[in-house]
Amino acid sequence: MLALKETELRGSIPPIVTPFSGGEVDYRKYAELVEFQLANGSHGVLVNGTTSEPSSLTVDERNRLVDVAVEAAAGRGQVIVASGSQSYAETEALTRYAAAISAVDALLIVTPYYSRPPQRGMVEYYRRLNELHDKPWMIYHIPGRAGVSVELETVRSIDAVCPTFVGLKHASLDLGFVSDLFDAISEDLRVFVGLEELSFPMMAIGACGLMNAVGNINPKPLSDLCEAVWRGDLMAARALHRQLYHLNEAVFFDINPIPMKAMMKMCGLLEVNEHRLPLLPATPELETRLESVLKDAGLLT
Repeated sequence: MLALKETELRGSIPPIVTPFSGGEVDYRKYAELVEFQLANGSHGVLVNGTTSEPSSLTVDERNRLVDVAVEAAAGRGQVIVASGSQSYAETEALTRYAAAISAVDALLIVTPYYSRPPQRGMVEYYRRLNELHDKPWMIYHIPGRAGVSVELETVRSIDAVCPTFVGLKHASLDLGFVSDLFDAISEDLRVFVGLEELSFPMMAIGACGLMNAVGNINPKPLSDLCEAVWRGDLMAARALHRQLYHLNEAVFFDINPIPMKAMMKMCGLLEVNEHRLPLLPATPELETRLESVLKDAGLLT
């Protein structure tokens, strides 16, 4: 495992939504959303995460979003790029592009989806990708989307053959797996929380930060939660977790990022609530539920 400084790759790093307008990516708005994050306490941004609808984007669009994020961030926060896809060839192209940019701090590579590879296939997949670059990188472990889990021994094998491997984004309810990872690999392993409801519990046992979609609308409590854990103030962290509880639930009222984009429009963060097929905007019934949550959270009057 690549050794990192204690302050590297940690904190609240929300996966930014991709704004569309008339079917096209709105890069101007995307830059504004990056600015919003860094001006409101986020420790960085995640480009092309699940919340960004990456499977509906072309390789060129994903690469352009990386460029826009780097320019907008201007060195003020960490820029992590999700460069994975269902195809090795596409993942290679995305990884090569992002890794060549010095201002990109790390890569996040999803377990290949749809193919449901064997564990040995994932080891070889990541080994070959690691040969392409020298950036710190993490596995994006999201079994609910990918249809496959990474087993503990597989992570150990990946660590053994991948010199710049540093951790995972863990989007699973298996909290025990996180403790097993620290025990089997290193206490310095970077584990980012990928499911909102486990934000505080996973950080309390050693996760380094959050990559939570809800940060798109309310960044400051997420960064405050991270910082409370770092200074050992678990009561304050728990209070923030409870403050975020209903917002965290709302993210999953429908498929992410459908609720997120609807709430962002209600909060004035998006002018247009637009998705690419097969996703569609929130129904009127869902909008009513989301509006109630935002009012209860004090984000709408």
